[in-house]
Amino acid sequence: MRTMLKSKIHRARVSGLCLDYEGSITIDKRLMAEADILAYEQVQV
Repeated sequence: MRTMLKSKIHRARVSGLCLDYEGSITIDKRLMAEADILAYEQVQV
């Protein structure tokens, strides 16, 4: 199976982090809407 990316967010800034939690990212809802990314969709950072 191939995984293909359909959206890209340029020049985003990290505003917080939790070093003890792996496997999740929080993206502003406005950015998600503008990039056409849905909740629970796989993303690459």
